[in-house]
Amino acid sequence: MNKKASAKINGAVDWTQFKRIAQLSYPYKSKMALAIFLTLGMAIMGPLRPYLVQYTLDHAISELDMNGLIMLSGLLFLLLFFQTLFQYYSTLLGNLLAQNILFDLRNKVYKHLNAFKIQYFNKTPVGTLVTRSISDIETISDIFSEGLINIIGEALQITFMLFLMFYTDWKLSLVCLSVLPLLFYASYVFKEKVKASFEEVRNEVAKLNTFVQEHLSGMQIVQLFNRQQTELENFKTINQRHAQANIKSVLYYSVFFPVVEVISAVSTGLLIWFGAKEVLLAHTSIGTLVAFIMYISMFFRPIRQLADRFNSLQMGMVASKRIFELLDDNSEKEAIGKLQSFKLNGHIQFKDVWFGYNKHKPILKGISFEIKKGQSIAIVGATGAGKSTIFQLIAQYFQIQKGLIQIDGHPIENYHPQQLRQQLCAVQQDVFLFSGSIFDNIRLYRTDIHDEQIIAMSKKLGAHEFISKLPNQYHEIVYERGATLSVGQRQLISFVRAMVANPQILLLDEATASIDHETEKVIQEAISIMMEGRTSIVIAHRLSTVQHADEILVLDKGEIIERGTHENLLLLKGMYENLYTTQFQDRT
Repeated sequence: MNKKASAKINGAVDWTQFKRIAQLSYPYKSKMALAIFLTLGMAIMGPLRPYLVQYTLDHAISELDMNGLIMLSGLLFLLLFFQTLFQYYSTLLGNLLAQNILFDLRNKVYKHLNAFKIQYFNKTPVGTLVTRSISDIETISDIFSEGLINIIGEALQITFMLFLMFYTDWKLSLVCLSVLPLLFYASYVFKEKVKASFEEVRNEVAKLNTFVQEHLSGMQIVQLFNRQQTELENFKTINQRHAQANIKSVLYYSVFFPVVEVISAVSTGLLIWFGAKEVLLAHTSIGTLVAFIMYISMFFRPIRQLADRFNSLQMGMVASKRIFELLDDNSEKEAIGKLQSFKLNGHIQFKDVWFGYNKHKPILKGISFEIKKGQSIAIVGATGAGKSTIFQLIAQYFQIQKGLIQIDGHPIENYHPQQLRQQLCAVQQDVFLFSGSIFDNIRLYRTDIHDEQIIAMSKKLGAHEFISKLPNQYHEIVYERGATLSVGQRQLISFVRAMVANPQILLLDEATASIDHETEKVIQEAISIMMEGRTSIVIAHRLSTVQHADEILVLDKGEIIERGTHENLLLLKGMYENLYTTQFQDRT
């Protein structure tokens, strides 16, 4: 592809992108229209000042007209007053518009992220998504508060100024503007260089956010393996690349501003040289010459300001490209099934199910089983056998490659994912608690779950005893991931959280794997209560958790190699009996 064709394509993409940015302001048309009106008013009032100064010099002062001088001075004062007033409200409206757009766009992006499949979050760094949701959107808001409207106003001001200049004296106008080709060339080079540097800056910001988020979350591992100095050096490397990318943009500005000043000085010099001769030859007036000197100052000041506006616009364009790419990505969105209003009974069937996170490397191979309403099934096996994958499929986090999964006789793909998950609940080994109170972590901000329900369920499941001993009881603040609580306490909170939602299907994944034997007794009692009257699937390494299940499946390398009750499996003298004997010996 030649350079011209590439430039055309890039231009078209930029124009399409610009239109999409402008569409963000459509819900606030009245604010946008008023802001543009105020900007238009300032664009007209600015160039009127040199014109009034010219008229004052050539008429009121040269003719010694004191009344005219007072009147024109008052007119200049009123012009400045209204220009200041327009500037105030224009700035205020621009920032209000930007904040409204920021609010809407951030909600839209977060809603879009919530609709993605879980596998998207498994392969996308959290820091990158934080950058998209926070700093990139903040940058887009600058287009409206500092960029777009101001660029329109300054462009209108320059246009109106050029009209007045040519209307007053076309010869002086041509002399003043003879340096424009040089200015346009400098601006073009500056634009291209800054655009590339801003793209690099946004990339490095995303990498910084990703590194900091991952390493702060994993600080315990960093310190445990004495990696502080090594990770600091890695951070310095990424931070240095970020700093260098910013320094590039600073360098371009440090060159561009002096170049504009020099061009402005050349234009002023040419004007005085030519204009003075015109005054001496009586081809023009002193007032006109003074007005043109003011015009030059006013002409190049917006040019310098446009560089800053262009900064905001370029940063916003780069950020918006990333945001729109994210919003346009529907490939990772969850499929929405036809069944959207339903009440589950809890009858689950797996029929010859094959699945792999990589379709060429299956994790589950021809899995078939059935759980009727209210029954419990346990799944045991070595790590990597595919136990947790079954949970992921029931929760519709992934789509199977072959076979059929049915709930209450309907293929699982027919269910609306969010409504399906409202009627099932998974309790995992690694309990995630958010920063907030215990009430908040159990309720998860649902307004239909009341404090009394939470307390009653906590008493039923054995969590109330330790919660009531906390300084603030249920209002105790739980820090990120529940770091101030023990593993067992976090697990009990997760049980209460699961049960207040009253699920029809209960999924328990290694709920007792990291708990001491004393706490395990409390957990076991809670699990027994939770499973009453519910369809339950239990994954456990500790076979004491699964002995009373209606059926136990033994998985090995993605296949069911044994199935039956606890007593029947012991009689088979197979893998289950070997696991049970090993655990019993370890505990004695």
